[in-house]
Amino acid sequence: MKALSDNRYVIVMAGGRGERFWPVSREKTPKQLVTLLGDRSFLQQAVDRVLPLVPLKNILVITNAVQAPEVRRQLPKLPRQNIVAEPCGRDTCAAVTLGAALVGARDLNSVMAVLPADHVIPDEKKFQQTLGDAFDLAGRGQVIVTIGIKPTEPATGYGYIRTGVTLPPPHGVKRYKTPFFKTEQFVEKPNYERALEYLTSGQYRWNAGMFIWSFVTVTQGLEQHQPEMAAACQRWFKVAGTPKLDKTLAKDYPDLKKISIDFALMEHAQNVVVADGDFAWDDLGSWTALARHLKPDPEGNCAVADFIHVDGARNIIFDARTTGRTPIAVVGLRDAILVQTDDATLLAHKSQAQKVKELVKRLAEHPKFKRLV
Repeated sequence: MKALSDNRYVIVMAGGRGERFWPVSREKTPKQLVTLLGDRSFLQQAVDRVLPLVPLKNILVITNAVQAPEVRRQLPKLPRQNIVAEPCGRDTCAAVTLGAALVGARDLNSVMAVLPADHVIPDEKKFQQTLGDAFDLAGRGQVIVTIGIKPTEPATGYGYIRTGVTLPPPHGVKRYKTPFFKTEQFVEKPNYERALEYLTSGQYRWNAGMFIWSFVTVTQGLEQHQPEMAAACQRWFKVAGTPKLDKTLAKDYPDLKKISIDFALMEHAQNVVVADGDFAWDDLGSWTALARHLKPDPEGNCAVADFIHVDGARNIIFDARTTGRTPIAVVGLRDAILVQTDDATLLAHKSQAQKVKELVKRLAEHPKFKRLV
């Protein structure tokens, strides 16, 4: 593991809505800000994971105005100026650009990692080794490093990266513990048959949305492939750390192109390197994904609740009530998701878990239920 370095930064992207985890996840307290696994929120876990590599003062969180108060409450030791709220959502390219401007204004020689706030990474030591090696490589040359996760199943919910030849270590480095590959192609979410081909070939990695680059490298990439975003980066760079930042963002953001960093930069850049992420990882996308991290009973029920059943099987039961928690009892219920909060109950078939997002949209349009979103 690499030692702490003052020119290394981490930008945690924490502005998502996590709608598929309703009713626990809400607009003000989305998935990354609630406790679903363990006793810390996903955001808190994301910060905890990088502290062995990066000093706390070098961790920045990009969120939004609605969620910023809860982010500050959950991370009381993080300097207040390190939590920055986007005035409106403009996808990940805008968030990455803002993070780059903030970090670059502190250190032109900085190397930064961009990490999502809602990932599950049980093997922290292996993750830290991979991230430390990626920091080192990105700091030695003008390369964009992305961490690709070795697939463990033919997942259709992730994008993939096709890897090429193994890259030798740069001059002056004996070798890294992490293998690095040339990037051949970014691939969109495949169907099952194609995903199975990717898995068996051994050439593909899941695109985990984790990037490491120097300030110089990312700004040059934006200048080449997204000149409007690069111009915005320059404007934000000049006012970073001053009272003018919020006004400038409020003026600029509505006119920014809504585009992901993958489409905007990663798929066009010729200097992308894949770090082999050989550690357990999960991007929890729905209630069914949560069950992978819970211990089932003999009938396959996964429960975070006082749960009792007769002839129930393969259910996911989650009780998030804060007061008056009572046992949840079911009879003959199978392959269902049952979630309770203080003000709402979700009952869904597991095969329809992705449609919870559609349900949230309907709730938002309903005069009586929009308060629950």
